[in-house]
Amino acid sequence: MKYTRAVETSPADDAPTRDRVVKSILESGPSTAADLAERLELTPAAVRRHLDHLLSEGTIEAREPRVTGHRGRGRPPKIFVITDAGREEFAQQYDDLAVHALRFLADSAGDEAVLEFARRRVAELEDRYRPLIEGASVEDRPRVLAEALTADGYAASVRTAPSGDQVCQHHCPVAHVAAEFPQLCDAETEVFARLLGQHVQRLATIAHGDGVCTTNVPDQPRNPRQPMAVASGGGSTTDASGPHDNGRTPA
Repeated sequence: MKYTRAVETSPADDAPTRDRVVKSILESGPSTAADLAERLELTPAAVRRHLDHLLSEGTIEAREPRVTGHRGRGRPPKIFVITDAGREEFAQQYDDLAVHALRFLADSAGDEAVLEFARRRVAELEDRYRPLIEGASVEDRPRVLAEALTADGYAASVRTAPSGDQVCQHHCPVAHVAAEFPQLCDAETEVFARLLGQHVQRLATIAHGDGVCTTNVPDQPRNPRQPMAVASGGGSTTDASGPHDNGRTPA
């Protein structure tokens, strides 16, 4: 294999280069040491040093490759994959960047700009979920919503409550960011209300220290001829005629 101007690193450069190794595996999937050396223009020795460090930290793990058909002579090279702990650690770096970006947006354009950003972020999700949910009966819509969320990595489920159903999200990829910017949760709740066609209320969020993000869906199917209600975090609802105070206190 030919390496184009291999780059060796000094101890001070080790951390940034290890981040490049992790990012390369994240973006390209399970990789051999040779794959990484070629993509990152590092020598095999440099790659092995970084891989050994990442293995000791638990950021990655080595696996035997699957062999299909006839297996040739010699031992196939190991492949390296990101562990769950490594994925969370890497995601935290992006969370920190997102927090700084949203702080800048809030300082320069105000909280309404943050909310508009949050709404645009979930617009694509709403477009994808709408055909699935509109094709289901009113009673099945919370379950269909939970299934769609699970497919996107939210580990969602539905449980029955005395007053209706509760959509529970056991994982939140933006919890760290939403802890400072609840507009992300508010925009998501608005989408749930529009998709389900009725008022919903967020009872708990992982971002605020709860174990599960819980959205209550009251047992009150919306009349199709009535304007659609959208929940807000402050216990009020909004429909085509404007906001109304429903007299509830936030959960």
